[in-house]
Amino acid sequence: MLYPIPAVMVSCGREGETPNIITVAWAGNICSSPAMLSISVRKERHSYDIIKETGEFIVNLTSRELTRAADWCGVRSGRDYDKFKEMGLTPQKSTKVSCPGIAESPVNIECKVHSVVELGSHDMFIAEVLCVTVDDRFMDDKGRFDLGAADLVAYSHGEYFALGEKIGKFGYSVAKKPAAKKGEKKPSSKKTSAKKPTTYPKKKKGNTK
Repeated sequence: MLYPIPAVMVSCGREGETPNIITVAWAGNICSSPAMLSISVRKERHSYDIIKETGEFIVNLTSRELTRAADWCGVRSGRDYDKFKEMGLTPQKSTKVSCPGIAESPVNIECKVHSVVELGSHDMFIAEVLCVTVDDRFMDDKGRFDLGAADLVAYSHGEYFALGEKIGKFGYSVAKKPAAKKGEKKPSSKKTSAKKPTTYPKKKKGNTK
């Protein structure tokens, strides 16, 4: 199976009922234009019927601070608990859908169900992204989302991990190097090796057997 993956907190709700949160690991982007994503949920989950009936949900990204709440929401049922209340989370009014997001989450992605695909253990909800809300604290001075500052987590084989350091960006492997300024020496393109040269014993002159 593909790992690591995101462990997102999906909020949903029906009118007149307590909104619910389900933690989902089978989630991901599936289309850029229009922006679409998918989540996969077991039919027996409390949130399954809610999402299927309302046709909407919100994907709330999980930060380090939310990890315990995400885990708890993944092992407790909304049939028995008010998960917002139990985990001290704040319902956040949404822009395009009727169910609330999680105010403590750095990113809230409001979604409308496009179709449902029955797969086996899970059904996949394919959804169109209607609106994305990002906490201003995690936007840099160029208006870009600062992934490192958000301190998001990933999930792998039943364990949660913090994301590591940035090691590159899309296309960096083929990007042209900046031209050297006048007066600066160009860096040598000759590769050097840290390995010691291999030496061989000299052959003795004369006949060999």
